[in-house]
Amino acid sequence: MPGPDDASGDLVVTGSVVVPASALSWRFSRSSGPGGQGVNTADSRVELSLAPLEIPGLSEHQQQRLAARLGGRLVDGVLTIAASEHRQQLRNRQAARERLAAVLRAALAPPPPNRRRTKPTRGSQERRIEAKKQRGQLKKQRRTWD
Repeated sequence: MPGPDDASGDLVVTGSVVVPASALSWRFSRSSGPGGQGVNTADSRVELSLAPLEIPGLSEHQQQRLAARLGGRLVDGVLTIAASEHRQQLRNRQAARERLAAVLRAALAPPPPNRRRTKPTRGSQERRIEAKKQRGQLKKQRRTWD
């Protein structure tokens, strides 16, 4: 069984959602930026692609939530994450997996509860009115000119 820092194997998103390794698609290319002699030869940039609506084991509700929240990031139903911040391909693969899991976790999270509107306290209302009166007094003083 692969370890949690392994760049291959199943991707655990939440306790109930696990993306099988066969659903992940990898692409490697040359990374831009500094890197010495190896930058022109090593394919260290990583692109990780996944069709999130086709993850096995998702409920209908979870699929709808993913479609709604990731709709803008999907191209032909595929979500792509790129990682090129490290010089080694393995570290970029791990970074891409972590980023993909974080995106899926955020998209699957339930929405926060609605804010319960509360009445302003009496003290806060009085402080607000007092501040308005002081501001008005200041402006009134500017008008009088001797």
